[in-house]
Amino acid sequence: MIKKIFAGLLLVIALNYTVKSQNLNTTKLDSFFSALTTHNKNMGSLAISSNGMVVYQKTIGYSQVNGEAKTAATIKTKYRIGSISKMFTAVMVFQLIEEGKLSLKTTLANWYPQLPNAAKITISEMLDHRSGLHNFTNDTLYSSYETKPQSENAMISIMEKQKPDFEPDTKADYSNTNFVLLGYILEKITGKPYNEELKKRIASKIGLTDTYYGGKTNPANNEAYSYSYQGQWIQEPETDMSIPGGAGAIVSTPTDLVKFIEALFGGKMISQNSLNQMTTMRDNYGMAMFEMPFDGKKSYAHSGAIDSFSSMLAYFPEEKLAISYISNGVVYSTDDVINAALSIYFNKPFSIPEFKTITLKTTDLDKYLGNYKSTQLPLKITVTKNNTTLIVHATGHRPLALEAVGDDKFSDAQAALTIQFDPGIGEFTVFQGDKTYLFTKIK
Repeated sequence: MIKKIFAGLLLVIALNYTVKSQNLNTTKLDSFFSALTTHNKNMGSLAISSNGMVVYQKTIGYSQVNGEAKTAATIKTKYRIGSISKMFTAVMVFQLIEEGKLSLKTTLANWYPQLPNAAKITISEMLDHRSGLHNFTNDTLYSSYETKPQSENAMISIMEKQKPDFEPDTKADYSNTNFVLLGYILEKITGKPYNEELKKRIASKIGLTDTYYGGKTNPANNEAYSYSYQGQWIQEPETDMSIPGGAGAIVSTPTDLVKFIEALFGGKMISQNSLNQMTTMRDNYGMAMFEMPFDGKKSYAHSGAIDSFSSMLAYFPEEKLAISYISNGVVYSTDDVINAALSIYFNKPFSIPEFKTITLKTTDLDKYLGNYKSTQLPLKITVTKNNTTLIVHATGHRPLALEAVGDDKFSDAQAALTIQFDPGIGEFTVFQGDKTYLFTKIK
């Protein structure tokens, strides 16, 4: 009798899963990704999981492009996930707290008394970006060392020279510095390297076979390079992974990421109390999480950006839905890809973009070229071109290849910015989020 009941339960679960899968418009999802590929708008990989079962996977583009030699990406291709790494670091920090080796009230001064406000800054304030520690990746010197190996001592030396942005716990502002330090603290408490703790505490524990601390990209291990599109896919320089550490050095796949976040919300790595603290929002930040609403539904998510990789991981607790997308070539933004996939998944109105191309001659770009400055930001921006692609290079930042999107208007999806030129008076305006910045050509 018990066997019959159990068999019947399995049949109900299987039928529910089948119905769910049949309702998913995989044809429309396939058509959307086909359009991205055809128009060179994106390269990357998507995974959607419902009730713990992967219901859709799709990979487009290449893991490696070398002239005409191209290696097609697969669902096993591994990508740098950038700041989604912070979720993994936070999980391990909460594990240490549950083991009694750390507390949310422990101060940074226990390890790094030389850092600004170290005696005031707690583990809690580092986890939810309330420490006030300056984000070292925003510093103008960052581009001078980001591709070179850096020791812990070298990174601490950089951080201790940077003035805090605000007093601890008075506000929240995103800072990679917090999680690089949390990665170091994890190593000091355990006495083991971050990569070993990641494997023991998370990857091996829940069966993530393609998730680990990254190093120099190894295409022989099915690891992807990142690219910008300038009439063709151009490989981008690589951040040395000794720098982002616990803030952004993990390599993974979307399939592993949805498995990770399902395990997190399923209580397989930390307690419900710890998870509740991670998902409590203050000034729009949780502890290595933020809320991402979609059509009245709430998810907990984190995004990532490193080199030209762009990623997103989200979990909808009520729907028991996990979704992750990682791109190694962004023209059409990662946010837009996620929104499209969710719209199709939930059967919301969505029209596949036509991706009409604005064709420019190289001489059409000449009126924009030059050096620009702003009274609002301490940046100089140089505007150059590569054949028919407009390039902007801000002081201390990597060059951005812009896409023409309208009359005298260009955009970059990964940086989520639009630039509107007024070549007649030698000005342009940068629109990014709810902020605008005016730049004037230097005579």
